[in-house]
Amino acid sequence: MRRPILFLGILAVLFPFLKTASAQTATLREVHTEGLKTLTEPQVIALAGLTLGSQVGRKELQDAADNLVRSGLFANVNYKFDTHNEDVKLTFTLAENSLLTVSYDNFPWYADSELDEAIRKELPFYNSRLPEAGEVVERAAAALKAFVSSRDAHVEVTHQVVVSPLSEGSAQQFSVEGPIARIASVEFSDPSLAQNLAVRTHLSEVVGHTYSRMTVDIFLSEQIRPIYLQQGLLRAKIGPAEVRLPNNPNQKLTEQIPVFVPCTPGHIYRWEGVEWKGNSALSTFTLAGAMRLSTGDIANGLAIEGGFDRVREEYGHLGFLEVKLTPTPKYNDTAHTISYEVPVVDGVQYHYGSMTISGMSLAGERMIREAWPQKAGDIFDKTLFEDFLARLESKRATIFKDLPIHYDTVGHFLQTDPAKATVEVLLDFK
Repeated sequence: MRRPILFLGILAVLFPFLKTASAQTATLREVHTEGLKTLTEPQVIALAGLTLGSQVGRKELQDAADNLVRSGLFANVNYKFDTHNEDVKLTFTLAENSLLTVSYDNFPWYADSELDEAIRKELPFYNSRLPEAGEVVERAAAALKAFVSSRDAHVEVTHQVVVSPLSEGSAQQFSVEGPIARIASVEFSDPSLAQNLAVRTHLSEVVGHTYSRMTVDIFLSEQIRPIYLQQGLLRAKIGPAEVRLPNNPNQKLTEQIPVFVPCTPGHIYRWEGVEWKGNSALSTFTLAGAMRLSTGDIANGLAIEGGFDRVREEYGHLGFLEVKLTPTPKYNDTAHTISYEVPVVDGVQYHYGSMTISGMSLAGERMIREAWPQKAGDIFDKTLFEDFLARLESKRATIFKDLPIHYDTVGHFLQTDPAKATVEVLLDFK
């Protein structure tokens, strides 16, 4: 998160009450804001700790601005004030921070709506989104702890920013440390999943383990989503997972959590093709061949991802190590087809420059250089580089022959020089 910028703008007319030591405050009559997008002026006033009609001096104004900075809600906090007849008019110019969706990782005994309401009682402006850090996040954690502690006093609530497995972007995730709850079962609304051998095989990765929404989401992303993608069910809706417990406030918190996952497969999509834009190093024909999909094929989502990986490999084979592909899917929900528009920026075509080796004996280094398949000035072939790494890791005899060599890992890096269009290979043996 960017560090907020705090600026005190003092108008030409300063507090007249500062002229005497006995009168150092004035009445706060007006507070205004500029730059707000989601919050309101009354909410900012409350966050700043100000009260209209109260007596304020320079310290109180500075403290109010500091409160806004510490809240974590603002990237920039600027303010200015004016006085008239010993009344103060204060104006904040603010830039709000982007907010993250809130996720409750392991609160299976409570509905999200209950947890949201617990935070909202502490933070009236709360709308299921919070900043990365700051006092409002700490206040939200304290509110959750107080709420959960009403049923079990031996808990702590922590928070961290995590990447969401089932959606793009990050989330502010709250977790409770206390009673250990385990996943007793996982059921799906789609009966085909219950009959799927792969699903049954992988269920042991979650069933019997400590309950965590993140754990369940990772399982859905890594094991369930690919099943749908392979069948061309590209818009299948998976989750969010639900916990279905008896609604009895007097019942002891259960330690066995049944999980239910609503899944809607949707329609099977078929492949319509790719519109390539900006490609010059490789022809459209070559790029289409690398995708290995024909019009009318079932749009296997994993095969599509593999196709774009092969396109990148084709560019790497020709020395374009920094090619940028930006695939944008276009769904035809009437015909149930999918096509892509893919702008391509080829970038610099690199040539092999040199190799730097560390952690290897002189004899071993000599043999590495002799086995290296490219000479200075050649168009750098990333495929040859990756094949060479594979030999160093699992087929050492093809390089070192009978030379006794001992190393566990091979660190590797490609140092590019765009100005010279060269690449240096760095190998570190440990």
